[in-house]
Order: sequence, then C-alpha cells, then structure tokens
Amino acid sequence: MHPSLSDLLGISSSLSSTVSSQQAPVEPFLKWPGGKRWLAKKVARFIAPRLQGRYFEPFLGGGAVFFALQPETAILSDINADLINVYVQVQQNYELIQQRLQTLPVSHDDYYRIRKEEPEDRLERAVRFLYLNRTAFGGMYRVNQEGKFNVPYGGGQRTPEILWRDGLLKSASAALQGVSFEVSDFESVIDQAGSGDVVYCDPTYTVVHETNNFIRYNESNFSWADQQRLA
Repeated sequence: MHPSLSDLLGISSSLSSTVSSQQAPVEPFLKWPGGKRWLAKKVARFIAPRLQGRYFEPFLGGGAVFFALQPETAILSDINADLINVYVQVQQNYELIQQRLQTLPVSHDDYYRIRKEEPEDRLERAVRFLYLNRTAFGGMYRVNQEGKFNVPYGGGQRTPEILWRDGLLKSASAALQGVSFEVSDFESVIDQAGSGDVVYCDPTYTVVHETNNFIRYNESNFSWADQQRLA
C-alpha cells in the first residue's frame, strides 16, 4: 500500500526532525540558472519539521535548498553526470580542487582554451567545470546539441577566487559528508522515497509552446512530456 500524503510529509508534532539545528548556513558553491538561493531558507523551514527520514533532491543544480536544510540523510541526484561528478569531487577532494584552480590563469584566451579541453580524469573534469562556472558569462551552464559547453567568456571581473577566499568549497565539502549521489532520471529516484522521506523537486523550466527562443535547449534537457511525467 502506498503511503498517504500526510505520511510522505511526516506531518506530526510528536516526531522530531532529522535536520540538525546546530549546522551553520552553507552558501552554494555553484552559480546555477534558476537557482533558489534567494528562497532556500524559507523552503528549508517548511521541510524541516516534516522530514523524518531521507531527503531527496532529484534536480540538484546548485543545491541551494540542500545546503540550507543540511539533512542528516540525503540522496542527491541529477541527470547531468558532469554536475554530479563535481559534487562527488568536492565532497572527497575539495583541497586538491582548490590547489588546481589557483594555478589556472583567467583571461579571454585561457577561458576558451580551457573550454575546449575535455579531460578524462574526474578530478580535472570537476576543476574545469568549476573554472567555467565561475568565469563564464553570468555563471550560466549551457551546452549545445553535441553536449559541448558553449557559454561565452564573462570578462576579467569573474574569477573562481571566491571558492577558496570565502571557503565555499570547504564548507560545502563538510556539508556533503555522508551524502549519497546518483546520476539518474528523476523517476527512479523518486520511486525510492517512502514514509517520512521528503522529495524536493525543482525541475528545469520548460514551456508547452514552440515560441521560446530556448526551446531547443529546454527540450533536450527537460521536455514538456517530462513535466507531465513528473506531475
């Protein structure tokens, strides 16, 4: 028998939350389109008293709500393998990532040189991802139909320095300890949830019409049919 909505939300004043009230707030280390860092604390306050089991976030992106909530048990996932790799590497190797980032020059030519690279080593892929995320125009993440990152250079004012200067990677790594990661479609992840668990879904923006200038990008990542399937 499937759990009821009240069971899934864990609405009971007699139950204690699995969210630690002692954790200091953690700022997301990624800039992400549609990120909810502006709303994350409010969402976390809504989730916290209802969370009695595991926290699932199947559209991870910048992870703002996870970092605001900092649950004791979390399964974070996304269909973007490079994104999940970044989280795994920050969880396990943030100091090495910082050291590598500090050696990379930031300029127009260096940006496009690094953008062309396709390292096979997982740590180097994470370093490249973070470098581009912090030096690309607007901190955007966008790929073309061949899966190639294609955001233009953001200018000299954008650098990765904030990642170590403000301790973003260090605090994120601490918050990510014990977290499980999956590269997966949302449906198989949500199907794992049961009574007392909370699933937070913040899917990619999509439109049903054909007049959006970014419809090709949207459709290749999260289609209107996916929206209906999620609903």
